[in-house]
Amino acid sequence: MTSSLVRGRPRHATAHIRVRVAHALVGAVAGAGWLAIPVLAAQEPATASPPPRTAHAAPSVPSAPSTPSAPRDDEPSAVDLILPVAVLGTAGLLAAYSYVRRARRSPGVVSPAPAAPTPAESDRQARAALVQADDSVRASEEELPFAAALTDERTLAPFRRAIQTARAELSAAFALWHRYEEGEPQDPGDRRQALAGIIGRCAEAGRVLDARAGELDRLRWAEAGPALGVAEGTFRRLAARAAGARATASLLRERYGPSVGARVAGRVEEAMDRLVFATSRLNEARRAADLGEDGRAVRRLRAAEGAIAQAGILVAGVDDMARRLREAAALVPAALTGAEAVLAAARDAGTPVPSAADDTLAAVREELTAGPYDPLAALRRVTRALARLPGARTGVLDTAAGLVARAEAGEAEDFVAVHRGAVGADARSLLAAAVRTLGAPHAVEAAVLARRALESAERDVRAHGVPETDAEGVAGAVLGGVLLTGEPDGGPPVAFGGPGTRRRFRTD
Repeated sequence: MTSSLVRGRPRHATAHIRVRVAHALVGAVAGAGWLAIPVLAAQEPATASPPPRTAHAAPSVPSAPSTPSAPRDDEPSAVDLILPVAVLGTAGLLAAYSYVRRARRSPGVVSPAPAAPTPAESDRQARAALVQADDSVRASEEELPFAAALTDERTLAPFRRAIQTARAELSAAFALWHRYEEGEPQDPGDRRQALAGIIGRCAEAGRVLDARAGELDRLRWAEAGPALGVAEGTFRRLAARAAGARATASLLRERYGPSVGARVAGRVEEAMDRLVFATSRLNEARRAADLGEDGRAVRRLRAAEGAIAQAGILVAGVDDMARRLREAAALVPAALTGAEAVLAAARDAGTPVPSAADDTLAAVREELTAGPYDPLAALRRVTRALARLPGARTGVLDTAAGLVARAEAGEAEDFVAVHRGAVGADARSLLAAAVRTLGAPHAVEAAVLARRALESAERDVRAHGVPETDAEGVAGAVLGGVLLTGEPDGGPPVAFGGPGTRRRFRTD
C-alpha cells in the first residue's frame, strides 16, 4: 500500500491569516476616517451673521460689545482641522503596521513559522519512527493469537489485514532507510525527501494500527474472565515446554560444544525470566478480576500476555536451533566434498581461487574429527569461502547456504523480538534487509546481513545494560519491550495499535 502523506495546511498558515486580517483592519480604519470627514463637517455649527437692516430701522448706536466678535477669515476653524487630523491618523496607522512587518522580518525576532529540521534532526526522527513502528507491528502481532482463541477468523480478518498493511509500509520504510544508510540518494535534497518518506510511511503504519485498536479492545475486554482463562492455559502449556527446553540445552551443549550450549542456555534463562514475570502478573490479574476491578485486571493480563508471547518465541527458538543443528551436521561432509569439487573446477578453468579457501576447508575437516563443534558455523565458513566462485550457488553448497541464512535470520529475528526495548534502528534495518535478500534468493548475502543484524542488536543491548534478574522479572519485561517504562512498576503494557494508542493501558 502506498502511504498517503498528509498534504494539509502548513503550520505557518495561521501567521499568514493574521497578516491578512491586519491588512483588512488597517484598510477599514483608513476608510472610516475618510468617510467621517463630510459627516463631521455637516455637524459643525455655522457662524452667526448679523440680521439684515431695514429701511425704517434707526441707525444703531455704537456700544461696547457684549459677546465675542465673530472669528476672522484668517483664523482656523474646527472644520479646517478635521482633514489634517484624519490624514495624520491614517499615516500613523500605516507607519505602525510597516514597523510591525519590518520587526517580523528582522533577524532578532522569532518567526512564527517553525524552522526546518537539520539533517541530524531528521535522521534522529527517522530512526525513532522506524523503531516505534516496528515495535507497534511486533506488539500487534503478539496480541492477536490471544484474541484468536476467543473468536473466529472472520471477526479477526480486519485486524490481520491492518497488520499486513502496516508491515508492508514498515518494510518499504526499512528499504528506504537501508539505501539511505548506504549513501543513496546522494543529492542533499533527495536525501531529505528520503527521510521524509521514511517518517511518512512509519506514520501510516501506526495510523492503520491505531484505527483498529479501540475495536479490538471492545472485542477482547468486554469482560476479563475469558481472556484470563486463555492466558492461564497458554502459560501452563508453555511452562511445560520450557522445562523440556532446559533439557534440550544440556543435550546440545554435550553434542555441539560450549559455544552452542551457551547460546541455547541463554534463551532458556530468558524464557524462564519472562515466565516469572507472567506468573506475577497473572496472579494480580486474577485477584483484580475476583474483586471486580476489571480495569486493573486487563492491564495486568495484557502485560502477562506480552511476556508469555516472548517466552514462546524463546522456547520455540531452542527447538528450531536443535533442528537446524541436526540438519547442518548431516550436511557438512557433503558440503566439504562439493566445495573441493568447485575449487578443482575453478583451477582447471583458470579462475582465480581465494587464497584462504583451502585453509578454511582443511580447518573444518579438522573440526569434524577433533570433537564437538558447531555445524552451522562450519557451513557458514565453507559457503562464504567459496561464495564468488562459479558453481558455489548450485547443488549442495546452495542448500548449505540457504540453511545457514535461515538459521542466522531466525536467530537475529528472535533476539530483536525479545530485546526490542533496547535494539535500535540499524539492527532492525539490517534484519529487514536480510529477509528481503533471503527471498531474492541470495543466501550467502542474506546470512551476512543477518549476522550483522544480530551483532548490532547485541551491541545495543550491551550499551543499554543487561538488567539483573529481579524477583518478578520486571527488568526483563522492560528490556523486552513488554512494558513501556516510565512508572515505578515498569510502566503500561504494550498492546495492539500504533504510537497513538500504545500507552492506553496505563498502570494504576
